[in-house]
Amino acid sequence: MLYGVQDPGGIINVVTKKPQLTSAHSISAFGTSFGGGGEQIDSTGPLGDSGLAYRFIADKQNYDYWRNFGSIDQSVIAPSLAWYGDDTTVSAAYEHMEYSVPFDRGTQINPRTGKVLDIPRNRRLDEPFNVTTGRSDALDLRMEHRFNDTWSIRTGYGYSRNYYNDYQSRYMSANYTTGVVTRRGDATRDAVQVAHTATVNTLGKLYWGDTLHEVLIGADYMKNERDLGDLIRNTQRADFNYNSPVYGNAALPSTVSAANSDQSDHLRTHAFFVQDSIHLGEKWILQGGLRYDAFDEITGKGRPFVVGADVKDSKVVPRVGLVYMLQPDWSLYTSYTESFRPNTSIATPIGDLPPEEGKAYEFGTKFENDSITATVALFNINKKNVQTSETCGTETCTRVSGEVRSRGLEADVTGKINEYWSVTGSYAYTDTEVLKDPILEGQPLDGVSKHTEALYLTRDFGHVGIGDLRAGAGARYASRWGVNDGTGVEYYLPSSKVADAFVSYKMKFENRDITLQLNLKNMFDERYYVSSSGLGSPAIVIGEPRQLIGRVKLDF
Repeated sequence: MLYGVQDPGGIINVVTKKPQLTSAHSISAFGTSFGGGGEQIDSTGPLGDSGLAYRFIADKQNYDYWRNFGSIDQSVIAPSLAWYGDDTTVSAAYEHMEYSVPFDRGTQINPRTGKVLDIPRNRRLDEPFNVTTGRSDALDLRMEHRFNDTWSIRTGYGYSRNYYNDYQSRYMSANYTTGVVTRRGDATRDAVQVAHTATVNTLGKLYWGDTLHEVLIGADYMKNERDLGDLIRNTQRADFNYNSPVYGNAALPSTVSAANSDQSDHLRTHAFFVQDSIHLGEKWILQGGLRYDAFDEITGKGRPFVVGADVKDSKVVPRVGLVYMLQPDWSLYTSYTESFRPNTSIATPIGDLPPEEGKAYEFGTKFENDSITATVALFNINKKNVQTSETCGTETCTRVSGEVRSRGLEADVTGKINEYWSVTGSYAYTDTEVLKDPILEGQPLDGVSKHTEALYLTRDFGHVGIGDLRAGAGARYASRWGVNDGTGVEYYLPSSKVADAFVSYKMKFENRDITLQLNLKNMFDERYYVSSSGLGSPAIVIGEPRQLIGRVKLDF
């Protein structure tokens, strides 16, 4: 109920480093076998004795990209403050980032063979000027206050701004007999995305008779404005061969397309929600809630500016769940949720896109004690009006599919097996299908493996020599997954097995902790594929090859 426009499957919680009232400082550095590395400073502690604490993080990374050209250059400064009172906590966090990263669209599928191009995986199909540069700023303000043992309130405000420019030599098509590629110089200049979010909610614990009710009431607001300045589209040129590439012949994109420039997508949402968790004795918890979501959005592009979509909509979505406590650390649960969110796109040829709506059912069990957390769940998710892409001339535009379905099983376990061993494992079976669509009906969703597995073990060897030794290893597996070319032709990327390992050694130096760590990623150098994008000639993102990373950290 606390989170707005989203998929019915839920969200991922990201925990940031918060200011602490206990002083702690660290300096760390890393180097990679790709070439280059980075450094970080992290310092936190109290300011006086009034409950005020600070944190300051500075991070700099500069290392070579793993493919045949390019580099990653990124710097971050993140100061934050927090005040911890008896009943109130207030925090303010700021982050500034500057970055320059490769704009790499990966490799391509040869439609004649149905497989990825038979070329070295580090061979890029673009140019050294394929780079995205930018800077971003983010501000996060939060306040929590406990009025008494019954009622508390939480409020928050977030602001973010990202400014960037990107240049690319875009793969358009190829002669798969000769290997000659037709590319087009594209660029986006003076792109800005600004977002404001605000939320307030209050939680109360009330007894009606002998029944405990945990009541949640709140509201949230979001404004997201995305504005692109110059959209550059050079003439297509067949000046590159993926079998024997020669870089540097393509000109830097410079021809501004008036029809595609000044792209704009302005979205506002607001919501009100209420939820009640009813404790029915010691075994049962019944949860029910309603959320009212509303949005308005206007998009368009061109010089002169032409409105592409101007849409408003709203809906009340329910949520209901039931938990049965088999034991204090073991429960069964079931839930039903609905979702509602706008379909945002500048590139739609059909005007207003209807909002995406979803329904999700889940049944599962969870076990949690001081050592182990384990869950198993069955789920079924149906969504309609799902945004998808298609080719419109030389551009990519969007439309909606009638209905899609995802159902399956998820299981995961994490925790300590005994004093020395800890484990993290997961398995998911996901069956997807497009149920209603004039082109894609009956096909699976792009990029979804039917089977995924992961297992990682860590061994704590205790004190060895002059320090403490830990080591671990594991692997993850993904079955084949599909990508559609937009005309109904489905290609499949092969399954993959990727293994990683690490070893760390923590020792004392003049009463300060020093940690040395080596990480070996993709230790067997598996060639695998991560995701896809685009239509007609879908771009396939390649996973990184074997990489050794060395880290050193000094705590003081």
